[in-house]
Amino acid sequence: MKILVIGLDAAVPELLFGDEKLTNIRRLMEAGSYGRLESIIPPITVPAWMCMATSQDPGSLGVYGFRNRSDHSYNGLGFVNSKSVQELSIWDQIAREGKRSVIIGVPPSFPPRKVNGICVGCFLTPDTNTDNYTHPAAVRDQIRELVGEYPVDVKGFRTNNKAWLLDEIYAMSLKHFQNVRHWLRNSDWDYFHFVEIGLDRLQHGFWKFHDSRHVLHDPGNEFAEVIREYYRYLDTELGSILELLDEETVVVVASDHGAQRLDGGFCVNEWLVREGLLVLNEYPKQITPFSQLGVNWDQTKVWSEGGYYARVFFNVRGREPNGVIDPADYEKFRDDLKARLEATTDENGRALGTMVFRPQEIYRHVRNVAPDLIVHFGGLYWRSIGGVGYDSIHVQENDTGPDDCNHSQFGSFILAGAGLPAVGEVSGVHLMDLAPTLLEIGGYDIPTSMQGRSLVGEMPQIETGFAPDGEELIRQRLSGLGYI
Repeated sequence: MKILVIGLDAAVPELLFGDEKLTNIRRLMEAGSYGRLESIIPPITVPAWMCMATSQDPGSLGVYGFRNRSDHSYNGLGFVNSKSVQELSIWDQIAREGKRSVIIGVPPSFPPRKVNGICVGCFLTPDTNTDNYTHPAAVRDQIRELVGEYPVDVKGFRTNNKAWLLDEIYAMSLKHFQNVRHWLRNSDWDYFHFVEIGLDRLQHGFWKFHDSRHVLHDPGNEFAEVIREYYRYLDTELGSILELLDEETVVVVASDHGAQRLDGGFCVNEWLVREGLLVLNEYPKQITPFSQLGVNWDQTKVWSEGGYYARVFFNVRGREPNGVIDPADYEKFRDDLKARLEATTDENGRALGTMVFRPQEIYRHVRNVAPDLIVHFGGLYWRSIGGVGYDSIHVQENDTGPDDCNHSQFGSFILAGAGLPAVGEVSGVHLMDLAPTLLEIGGYDIPTSMQGRSLVGEMPQIETGFAPDGEELIRQRLSGLGYI
């Protein structure tokens, strides 16, 4: 039995399941099970795909986003790479049982993972022209011969030049799928997992044209159907992939999170300055990124990193170099700040609906240097803006360039293939449930470290491991030996 995971970064359930023109998607839906897929907190590409592959939460991986504190200094943020995640993944378990995998574009996969098979780097690869982004290294030459220059991402996708962006996303995705089909045909694999990042980039670039509820929506615009058309393009590519598979292949279509409109940005460090919790040596005369601010660490209690969500850090005595908060007051201070953040309002004084999480309460383990609080402003309808120097706490512009949407808590999944029943729509499935489910379906052992549950027991008539006649032969043999 083979397993193929088709990763569509940020695929939205309503768009993936609700369009009858997605004929190949509907074919899989009708043949198996599908539904909303609950993501991790925070629902962000890194570490979400590896949480799926390892069935462990971000705290257990010790990875809380693209950049993480490497120590308790004030400037010790480091970028994630493939070496940041050491825990056993589904392809590692398959390798332990002598099977081979092909991993393409699964973040983070630069430097390329030394899998038992093939690994092609993800969008975190600096430059495919100069960096070795494949394992084995010779795969890079084969990709260049196949598609020419291989784009792992659209450089500068946060742009107002939407016509250019659309062309670049399609050009990238066409090469990605050409590469995927090549290795489906021409490599020895038992597990195949690839992630297409184009959908995420398209939604960030075009959501306001698509969603009439977006604050910047322009009715009747020329890009109104761009997002739906790209889903239909993906469906066509999916059809070309399904034609290459045999009847013994299990197929999963999955996303790491969903997408939703972005109503604005909440300037979290600006708010902390006004609350007296972040103290600057001098207030900037223009909008300034946090990393360039002169912070008075002897008086500062709290600071934050911006992004799709906020990571809030405390300046604790004995932990940070110039810590201010007494460790004995830590929990009381954290409870108070949590309540204050949850009470944040929009520019009209209406409650944002901000959600604030303590890592110790949402993760099984909290490893490496975790944020003291994780904040979803407005339930992720608002982005966290890290700079200081704004006239208002609430802004429409983004500190990293034009961006129309944020991530949402629920992505999508479809599970269909050999021996799987046509269950239809199911609920209550979590991102971390997929790895143990696929391992059990494939007849592999499930590592005890995995935190999700296998869905096999919830699907009647599912075939796993031994064929029925093989299981009966083993039963007879064990009975003859006196074991049963």
